[in-house]
Amino acid sequence: MVGWGERRNWRKCPVGGNTRSIYASMATGVVAGALAAGYHFGWRRWLATWGATADEVIRPLPGDEVRADADLITTRAIAISAPPSTIWPWLVQMGSGRAGCYSYDWLENLLGLDMHSANVILPQFQDIELGDEFPLRGRDGIMRIAAFEPEHNLAFCCGEGKWVSSYALFPGERATRLVSRNRIVLPKDCAAARLLSALLLEPGWMLFERKMLIGIKDRAERQVRDSGYTCPADGIADDLVWAGEHL
Repeated sequence: MVGWGERRNWRKCPVGGNTRSIYASMATGVVAGALAAGYHFGWRRWLATWGATADEVIRPLPGDEVRADADLITTRAIAISAPPSTIWPWLVQMGSGRAGCYSYDWLENLLGLDMHSANVILPQFQDIELGDEFPLRGRDGIMRIAAFEPEHNLAFCCGEGKWVSSYALFPGERATRLVSRNRIVLPKDCAAARLLSALLLEPGWMLFERKMLIGIKDRAERQVRDSGYTCPADGIADDLVWAGEHL
């Protein structure tokens, strides 16, 4: 027969508290797992392929061969109502200490990258050749031209060769498609560092790159309007892009 005092001792036993802690940990794990799965199977593809068509995602681009062993690959694109000859100068002059990247300068400058996005074509940065190298301000590194074909494609290699950014222009009957691809090698020594790098790079760089692509589009289309040139794609590029490009 169990006495009342023993029953009271049972109630004081910490087993119930431990059980609640275990349940809370299990619930946290389930929620974290669900969020991770949702990101991987839902948001991740949207982040990695913003604006790009299925064909553009799988299409080989010059510069792919530089980092065929990339761990993280993104392909993003935008339609521009301007010919490749108008878009090309904006691509050529990009870079730290040059014409910037048409993105969030203030954030990039917090890293000491010396980005000042130009709103005009800068002649002093137009003459480039394969193999040219430019310093990455505020960092111990360089940006090297790894692929180059005027008015067609351009690829930069940076981060000691661990990051390749490629840009390709594909003119069509109604618009020019600007396709951007990043091939990134993640840290090899630590699985946690690889996972953290991927989780930070994918959404973080997507915000910067989306701003950059829209920045190039706005500048090139404004140049077309100011010049009085009537582009075959003028005013109809929106019909060819994903709605996500305007978010």
